Amino acid sequence: MPVISVLVVDDSALMRRALKGMLTDAGDFEVHTARNGVDALEQLERIHPDVVTLDVNMPEMDGLTCLAQIMERSPTPVVMVSSLTDHNTLATLEALELGAVDYVPKPGGTVSLNIDEVAAELVRKVRIAARAKLNRVSGLTARIRAQSQRAADPGPGATGVKAPPRREPSRAGLVDLVLIGSSTGGPAVLSDLLPRLPATLGAPVLLAQHIPATFTAALARRLDDVCALRVHEVDRIMTVRRGNIYIGRGGADVLVAKRTDGLIVKSVPAGPEHRWHPSVDRMVASASRYVDPSRLVCVLLTGMGDDGATEMAAVAAAGGRTIAEAEETAVVWGMPGELTRRGGATAVLPAYEIADRLADWVR
Repeated sequence: MPVISVLVVDDSALMRRALKGMLTDAGDFEVHTARNGVDALEQLERIHPDVVTLDVNMPEMDGLTCLAQIMERSPTPVVMVSSLTDHNTLATLEALELGAVDYVPKPGGTVSLNIDEVAAELVRKVRIAARAKLNRVSGLTARIRAQSQRAADPGPGATGVKAPPRREPSRAGLVDLVLIGSSTGGPAVLSDLLPRLPATLGAPVLLAQHIPATFTAALARRLDDVCALRVHEVDRIMTVRRGNIYIGRGGADVLVAKRTDGLIVKSVPAGPEHRWHPSVDRMVASASRYVDPSRLVCVLLTGMGDDGATEMAAVAAAGGRTIAEAEETAVVWGMPGELTRRGGATAVLPAYEIADRLADWVR
């Protein structure tokens, strides 16, 4: 197994020692430490680590400022390691939107005396981060850049007249529900994709993002501020309406059901048969029971494992349409890659093209 170089950044000497010990004990890590963001940036240029673990609250330069500098200077996979106070929850969520691969909570506060409780989680997430592929530019920037390059260099034989994009025949008005699943790397993609969906989108959107309950209310509020569609955390039984995005509550599962007046969504205890929550497979399976699969559109974004692949492939086989995020933009091409390998993806698209395709399909 190749050795993974890690830079642990924390202002507490006790925490640096504890985190270094957990990684060193795992046997496949070479660990360096930094006492704050300024120290981290200096060392980053010298040691070029495979992964950085980063605290939020530090003197001289805090974790968010340091993260932004890392992504601009030398993009490196980052795992946030922070206590989940209300302030730190918002900061950690912002870090995930800025491009941090994942996070590990300090179970006992800023200086956690029981940090050993998360040793296995830390090791697992740092290993995943070491394999992650970072998007060096945001989806919107990449989309604009790609369009500019095509305009500047239309290719051999081009006449200078831009041909209309090839699209599948429209089935406008024939979509009842859009289902989106995402995991590792998802918050950054969602913060770009969802705000670009039009207020006139022809169907409601239901989202299962693998994330704890402490994050989803804040995620819904942040997205509601920037989206044309209204965004809600599913914390009770809610009637499904066009013009809305419903985010499954973290740590639980989100299900579709039906009443006489239409579809509803509800949060239910996490099912033990599924490893990740909210479960994408369970969400899609519930929707398929109450909506003809041919009237569903499903999107599977970045994430480890295969959650969502089985049920979305079944939707495609039954006449529905599915989108898998392309490997070129996925931080981890596990879930969408599995859907693609099973032949269940109607379209495989980079993240920055997904919103436009949804707007075209779901009129």
